[in-house]
Amino acid sequence: MAFEMSEKLLEELILLINSEKSVEILEVLQDFPEQDISVLLLELEYAQAAYVLRLLDAETSAHVVRELDTDYRKRLLKEFSSQNIASYIEHLESDDAVDIINEQPVKTGEEVIALLKNEEKALYIRDLLHYDEDCAGGLMAKELVKANINWTIKQTIEEIRKQTRAVDKMYAVYVVDDGGRLVGRVSLKKIILADDHTFISDIYDEEVVAVESYLSDVEVAELMSKYDLEAVPVVNIQGQLLGRITIDDIVDVITEQADQERQAMAGISDDVEEDDNVWLLSKSRLPWLIIGMAGGVAGARFLGLFEHLIALVPAMAFFIPLITATGGNVGIQSSSLVVQSLAGGGDDSFSFARFFKSFVVSLINGLVLAILVFGMNYIFGEEIRMVFVVSIALLGVVVVASFLGTITPLILDRFGINPAIASGPFITTANDLIGLAIYFSLAHLLY
Repeated sequence: MAFEMSEKLLEELILLINSEKSVEILEVLQDFPEQDISVLLLELEYAQAAYVLRLLDAETSAHVVRELDTDYRKRLLKEFSSQNIASYIEHLESDDAVDIINEQPVKTGEEVIALLKNEEKALYIRDLLHYDEDCAGGLMAKELVKANINWTIKQTIEEIRKQTRAVDKMYAVYVVDDGGRLVGRVSLKKIILADDHTFISDIYDEEVVAVESYLSDVEVAELMSKYDLEAVPVVNIQGQLLGRITIDDIVDVITEQADQERQAMAGISDDVEEDDNVWLLSKSRLPWLIIGMAGGVAGARFLGLFEHLIALVPAMAFFIPLITATGGNVGIQSSSLVVQSLAGGGDDSFSFARFFKSFVVSLINGLVLAILVFGMNYIFGEEIRMVFVVSIALLGVVVVASFLGTITPLILDRFGINPAIASGPFITTANDLIGLAIYFSLAHLLY
């Protein structure tokens, strides 16, 4: 049954919850996967969502909890005891378990770990708690399938049967030596086709991409994207196999990074969400709003210098929005391309070829826009000098804005500042001032 969120479904579920009709609730949810149930829970009050979770079996509830939004999950689990949370943790891989435990108060987290029946899982979780959440060690799960290089195929298959009990998805069998160091990987196809007495050393592949535990989450995402990996093993400095990172964890990293980039481009300096408190939301927006305001004040004062020119040619005021808006749009377009390249590990150099290409593109775009504006203003009967001023100024603004949009992210990146910020109010404000300067300076020469 395909999931479809609707008011009717939500109202039906809430009515059943309020009436405590547990059998009917389970009938409604039985065909929905955990991901869809989590979407439904987000629409409920915390007490209602907790009631539904208690009706589901522990494994299903665990996977639903795993899929919930972090902030909602943190608040929801306050409705449950440490014993309840521990029962969910038992059914999750160690990386997901650590995420949930880190969201709890320290006392609750320790209680949950102590209540775990699976001692190996408890050991895995304690090990992972030492890593920062934004590094490879913080992303990895300890559960994986590995084989010793000296094992036979028969031994390996027996071990796979044991090890896969704790693994939700198996992407590869990693090969280690007697010291636990990662030496390669072997495909399931080779294991299945090989004779029982064949040694892993005879069929394994030494080519394996691995990441060190201290590598940042962004670097891991770039590497997995580059080599098109569904999972990547994690090793320590000695090369010993510690765990694995799967593609679902990297999707979360990419999504979070995209959210941060989008906020930065909008001039929001902190990682915030709509349901954060008023002070945090205000603080994250004010810095770039102040810059924009300062630019606006400077622009107003700049216009005051040409008050006599505007009084002489009132039509000049009509085209100010055209000049400033076009400059801002061109600057954002150019900077967005550079930011995208930098985010993907692209060229960060101040090369002549890069700026020449940007110049040619801006010149073509500027000429097209200038010709269009010239034609429209001429048709509408604007004074010929005014038509020339607007068209030439527009061409100059497009070229300069494109240059600023290209160079500003590179400069910010060189100084270790998030270049996405350059695509927000900073470039828009700078281009407004420069655009006005070009426009009125040219008008001053021609009038």
